[in-house]
Amino acid sequence: MKSDYQALILEQKDQVLNIKMNRPDRLNALNPQLVTELREVFQSLYFDRSVRVVVLEGAGRAFCAGLDLKGSSEDRGKRSVEQGLDNQRSIAEIYVAMRRCPQPIISLVQGAASGGGFALALASDIRILSEDARMNAAFIRIGLSSCDMGVSYFLPRMVGMSLASEYMLTGRFISAQRAMEIGLANRVVHGSDMRKEADGFVEDMLHATPLGLRLTKDGLNIAVDVAGLEAAMAIEDRNQVLTANDPNFAEGIAAFFEKRKPNYS
Repeated sequence: MKSDYQALILEQKDQVLNIKMNRPDRLNALNPQLVTELREVFQSLYFDRSVRVVVLEGAGRAFCAGLDLKGSSEDRGKRSVEQGLDNQRSIAEIYVAMRRCPQPIISLVQGAASGGGFALALASDIRILSEDARMNAAFIRIGLSSCDMGVSYFLPRMVGMSLASEYMLTGRFISAQRAMEIGLANRVVHGSDMRKEADGFVEDMLHATPLGLRLTKDGLNIAVDVAGLEAAMAIEDRNQVLTANDPNFAEGIAAFFEKRKPNYS
Protein backbone atom coordinates (compact mmCIF):
# COMPACT_ATOMS: atom_id res chain seq x y z
CA MET A 1 0.00 0.00 0.00
CA LYS A 2 1.21 3.49 -0.84
CA SER A 3 2.65 5.56 1.99
CA ASP A 4 3.13 8.92 0.27
CA TYR A 5 -0.34 10.31 0.89
CA GLN A 6 -0.70 13.99 1.65
CA ALA A 7 -4.13 14.16 3.28
CA LEU A 8 -4.04 10.79 5.05
CA ILE A 9 -1.80 9.19 7.65
CA LEU A 10 -1.69 5.39 7.35
CA GLU A 11 -0.32 3.15 10.07
CA GLN A 12 -0.52 -0.63 9.94
CA LYS A 13 0.18 -2.61 13.06
CA ASP A 14 -0.02 -6.35 12.56
CA GLN A 15 -3.36 -6.89 10.80
CA VAL A 16 -4.98 -3.57 11.72
CA LEU A 17 -4.81 -0.53 9.44
CA ASN A 18 -5.37 2.88 11.00
CA ILE A 19 -6.48 5.56 8.54
CA LYS A 20 -6.35 9.12 9.82
CA MET A 21 -7.76 12.02 7.80
CA ASN A 22 -5.17 14.73 8.28
CA ARG A 23 -6.65 18.14 7.43
CA PRO A 24 -7.36 19.37 10.97
CA ASP A 25 -7.18 23.04 9.94
CA ARG A 26 -10.20 22.41 7.66
CA LEU A 27 -11.94 20.00 10.05
CA ASN A 28 -10.90 17.20 7.69
CA ALA A 29 -13.25 18.49 5.01
CA LEU A 30 -13.24 16.53 1.77
CA ASN A 31 -11.13 18.33 -0.81
CA PRO A 32 -10.05 16.65 -4.10
CA GLN A 33 -6.84 15.33 -2.54
CA LEU A 34 -8.57 13.71 0.42
CA VAL A 35 -11.31 12.30 -1.81
CA THR A 36 -8.79 10.69 -4.14
CA GLU A 37 -6.73 9.23 -1.32
CA LEU A 38 -9.70 7.81 0.61
CA ARG A 39 -11.04 6.20 -2.56
CA GLU A 40 -7.65 4.70 -3.43
CA VAL A 41 -7.07 3.33 0.06
CA PHE A 42 -10.43 1.60 0.39
CA GLN A 43 -10.27 0.21 -3.14
CA SER A 44 -6.76 -1.12 -2.47
CA LEU A 45 -8.14 -3.17 0.42
CA TYR A 46 -10.27 -5.42 -1.83
CA PHE A 47 -7.50 -8.00 -2.21
CA ASP A 48 -5.20 -7.04 0.66
CA ARG A 49 -5.16 -10.01 3.02
CA SER A 50 -2.54 -8.41 5.28
CA VAL A 51 -5.26 -6.12 6.69
CA ARG A 52 -8.16 -7.67 8.61
CA VAL A 53 -9.65 -4.65 10.42
CA VAL A 54 -9.65 -0.92 9.59
CA VAL A 55 -9.93 1.99 12.03
CA LEU A 56 -10.92 5.33 10.49
CA GLU A 57 -10.49 8.62 12.35
CA GLY A 58 -9.96 12.34 11.86
CA ALA A 59 -7.12 14.48 13.20
CA GLY A 60 -7.96 17.41 15.45
CA ARG A 61 -11.32 18.35 16.88
CA ALA A 62 -13.59 16.98 14.13
CA PHE A 63 -14.08 13.69 12.33
CA CYS A 64 -15.01 15.19 8.95
CA ALA A 65 -17.01 18.34 8.23
CA GLY A 66 -18.13 17.13 4.80
CA LEU A 67 -17.28 18.61 1.43
CA ASP A 68 -14.73 21.41 1.51
CA LEU A 69 -16.82 24.28 0.12
CA LYS A 70 -13.86 26.64 -0.25
CA GLY A 71 -13.62 27.38 -3.95
CA SER A 72 -16.14 24.70 -4.89
CA SER A 73 -18.82 27.17 -5.99
CA GLU A 74 -16.52 28.74 -8.56
CA ASP A 75 -15.40 25.35 -9.84
CA ARG A 76 -18.98 24.12 -10.11
CA GLY A 77 -19.93 26.99 -12.41
CA LYS A 78 -17.17 26.08 -14.85
CA ARG A 79 -18.06 22.37 -15.13
CA SER A 80 -20.21 20.72 -17.73
CA VAL A 81 -22.97 18.40 -16.53
CA GLU A 82 -20.84 15.43 -17.51
CA GLN A 83 -17.86 16.73 -15.55
CA GLY A 84 -20.11 17.36 -12.57
CA LEU A 85 -21.36 13.78 -12.72
CA ASP A 86 -17.80 12.46 -12.90
CA ASN A 87 -16.87 14.52 -9.85
CA GLN A 88 -19.94 13.28 -7.96
CA ARG A 89 -19.08 9.68 -8.75
CA SER A 90 -15.45 10.17 -7.71
CA ILE A 91 -16.68 10.95 -4.21
CA ALA A 92 -19.49 8.38 -4.13
CA GLU A 93 -17.07 5.57 -4.95
CA ILE A 94 -15.47 6.04 -1.51
CA TYR A 95 -18.62 4.74 0.18
CA VAL A 96 -19.09 1.92 -2.31
CA ALA A 97 -15.50 0.85 -1.66
CA MET A 98 -16.04 0.97 2.11
CA ARG A 99 -18.91 -1.48 1.87
CA ARG A 100 -17.22 -3.65 -0.74
CA CYS A 101 -13.90 -4.09 1.05
CA PRO A 102 -13.96 -7.27 3.16
CA GLN A 103 -12.44 -5.69 6.27
CA PRO A 104 -14.77 -4.37 9.02
CA ILE A 105 -14.37 -0.61 9.44
CA ILE A 106 -14.50 1.03 12.87
CA SER A 107 -15.01 4.81 12.81
CA LEU A 108 -13.95 7.00 15.72
CA VAL A 109 -16.18 10.07 15.51
CA GLN A 110 -15.42 13.22 17.48
CA GLY A 111 -16.83 16.68 16.92
CA ALA A 112 -18.55 17.26 13.58
CA ALA A 113 -19.45 14.50 11.13
CA SER A 114 -21.47 16.37 8.53
CA GLY A 115 -22.55 15.67 4.97
CA GLY A 116 -19.93 13.44 3.40
CA GLY A 117 -18.38 12.98 6.85
CA PHE A 118 -21.73 11.72 8.16
CA ALA A 119 -21.76 9.29 5.24
CA LEU A 120 -18.27 8.04 6.17
CA ALA A 121 -19.56 7.16 9.62
CA LEU A 122 -22.69 5.49 8.20
CA ALA A 123 -20.67 3.44 5.70
CA SER A 124 -18.58 2.04 8.55
CA ASP A 125 -19.48 -1.17 10.35
CA ILE A 126 -18.95 0.14 13.89
CA ARG A 127 -19.34 3.73 15.09
CA ILE A 128 -17.67 4.84 18.33
CA LEU A 129 -18.63 8.43 19.20
CA SER A 130 -17.09 10.87 21.61
CA GLU A 131 -19.47 12.72 23.90
CA ASP A 132 -19.15 15.87 21.79
CA ALA A 133 -19.89 14.19 18.46
CA ARG A 134 -22.57 15.80 16.26
CA MET A 135 -23.71 14.30 12.96
CA ASN A 136 -26.04 15.60 10.28
CA ALA A 137 -27.08 15.35 6.64
CA ALA A 138 -25.77 18.83 5.94
CA PHE A 139 -26.38 18.68 2.19
CA ILE A 140 -29.92 20.05 2.50
CA ARG A 141 -28.66 23.10 4.39
CA ILE A 142 -26.54 24.25 1.47
CA GLY A 143 -29.17 24.00 -1.26
CA LEU A 144 -28.74 20.33 -2.15
CA SER A 145 -30.73 17.17 -1.46
CA SER A 146 -29.99 15.13 1.64
CA CYS A 147 -30.09 12.05 -0.58
CA ASP A 148 -26.37 12.00 -1.23
CA MET A 149 -23.30 9.81 -0.68
CA GLY A 150 -25.38 6.79 0.31
CA VAL A 151 -27.14 8.51 3.23
CA SER A 152 -30.59 7.73 1.80
CA TYR A 153 -29.56 4.06 1.68
CA PHE A 154 -27.78 3.71 5.01
CA LEU A 155 -29.81 5.85 7.39
CA PRO A 156 -33.33 4.37 6.89
CA ARG A 157 -31.91 0.88 7.25
CA MET A 158 -30.28 1.80 10.54
CA VAL A 159 -32.94 3.92 12.24
CA GLY A 160 -36.12 3.45 10.18
CA MET A 161 -37.90 5.68 7.68
CA SER A 162 -39.53 7.99 10.22
CA LEU A 163 -36.33 9.04 11.97
CA ALA A 164 -34.39 9.15 8.71
CA SER A 165 -37.03 11.53 7.34
CA GLU A 166 -36.72 13.75 10.39
CA TYR A 167 -32.99 14.20 10.05
CA MET A 168 -32.73 14.23 6.27
CA LEU A 169 -35.58 16.69 5.64
CA THR A 170 -34.31 19.14 8.25
CA GLY A 171 -30.52 18.70 8.35
CA ARG A 172 -30.77 18.75 12.13
CA PHE A 173 -27.79 17.56 14.12
CA ILE A 174 -27.87 14.21 15.90
CA SER A 175 -26.07 14.43 19.23
CA ALA A 176 -23.98 11.54 20.51
CA GLN A 177 -26.59 10.75 23.15
CA ARG A 178 -29.39 10.76 20.58
CA ALA A 179 -27.33 8.61 18.22
CA MET A 180 -26.99 6.05 20.98
CA GLU A 181 -30.71 6.16 21.73
CA ILE A 182 -31.74 5.45 18.14
CA GLY A 183 -29.13 2.77 17.49
CA LEU A 184 -26.88 4.84 15.26
CA ALA A 185 -23.89 4.68 17.63
CA ASN A 186 -22.37 1.47 18.95
CA ARG A 187 -20.68 3.25 21.84
CA VAL A 188 -20.45 6.78 23.25
CA VAL A 189 -17.36 7.41 25.37
CA HIS A 190 -15.07 10.21 26.47
CA GLY A 191 -12.85 11.33 23.62
CA SER A 192 -9.72 9.99 25.29
CA ASP A 193 -11.31 6.53 25.57
CA MET A 194 -12.28 6.04 21.92
CA ARG A 195 -9.07 4.26 21.00
CA LYS A 196 -9.33 1.88 23.94
CA GLU A 197 -12.93 1.08 22.98
CA ALA A 198 -11.87 0.45 19.39
CA ASP A 199 -9.08 -1.85 20.54
CA GLY A 200 -11.65 -4.00 22.33
CA PHE A 201 -13.68 -4.39 19.14
CA VAL A 202 -10.52 -5.16 17.15
CA GLU A 203 -9.43 -7.84 19.61
CA ASP A 204 -12.80 -9.58 19.43
CA MET A 205 -12.89 -9.40 15.62
CA LEU A 206 -9.44 -10.94 15.34
CA HIS A 207 -10.70 -14.00 17.21
CA ALA A 208 -12.64 -14.85 14.05
CA THR A 209 -10.87 -16.65 11.26
CA PRO A 210 -9.87 -14.32 8.41
CA LEU A 211 -12.42 -15.99 6.13
CA GLY A 212 -15.14 -16.03 8.80
CA LEU A 213 -14.75 -12.30 9.47
CA ARG A 214 -14.72 -11.48 5.77
CA LEU A 215 -17.80 -13.57 4.96
CA THR A 216 -19.74 -12.16 7.92
CA LYS A 217 -19.42 -8.63 6.55
CA ASP A 218 -20.21 -9.97 3.09
CA GLY A 219 -23.27 -11.81 4.37
CA LEU A 220 -24.59 -8.78 6.24
CA ASN A 221 -24.20 -6.63 3.12
CA ILE A 222 -26.24 -9.11 1.09
CA ALA A 223 -28.85 -9.92 3.75
CA VAL A 224 -29.90 -6.30 4.21
CA ASP A 225 -31.27 -6.27 0.65
CA VAL A 226 -32.36 -9.84 -0.06
CA ALA A 227 -35.97 -10.64 -0.90
CA GLY A 228 -36.66 -12.84 2.10
CA LEU A 229 -35.57 -15.41 4.68
CA GLU A 230 -34.74 -18.22 2.28
CA ALA A 231 -32.47 -16.00 0.18
CA ALA A 232 -30.63 -14.84 3.31
CA MET A 233 -30.25 -18.41 4.55
CA ALA A 234 -28.87 -19.53 1.19
CA ILE A 235 -26.02 -17.05 1.67
CA GLU A 236 -25.56 -18.24 5.26
CA ASP A 237 -25.38 -21.87 4.11
CA ARG A 238 -22.75 -20.99 1.51
CA ASN A 239 -20.69 -19.08 4.06
CA GLN A 240 -20.80 -21.87 6.65
CA VAL A 241 -19.70 -24.52 4.15
CA LEU A 242 -16.82 -22.30 3.01
CA THR A 243 -15.62 -21.50 6.54
CA ALA A 244 -16.03 -25.10 7.76
CA ASN A 245 -13.70 -26.25 4.99
CA ASP A 246 -11.11 -23.55 5.73
CA PRO A 247 -7.96 -24.95 7.41
CA ASN A 248 -8.19 -22.14 10.01
CA PHE A 249 -11.47 -23.60 11.29
CA ALA A 250 -9.62 -26.30 13.24
CA GLU A 251 -7.34 -23.69 14.83
CA GLY A 252 -10.37 -21.63 15.84
CA ILE A 253 -11.94 -24.64 17.56
CA ALA A 254 -8.67 -25.53 19.31
CA ALA A 255 -8.15 -21.96 20.55
CA PHE A 256 -11.71 -21.89 21.89
CA PHE A 257 -11.29 -25.04 23.98
CA GLU A 258 -7.78 -24.13 25.10
CA LYS A 259 -8.93 -20.62 26.06
CA ARG A 260 -6.16 -18.86 24.13
CA LYS A 261 -5.77 -16.50 21.22
CA PRO A 262 -5.95 -18.24 17.88
CA ASN A 263 -2.91 -18.36 15.61
CA TYR A 264 -4.32 -18.32 12.09
CA SER A 265 -2.31 -19.03 8.98
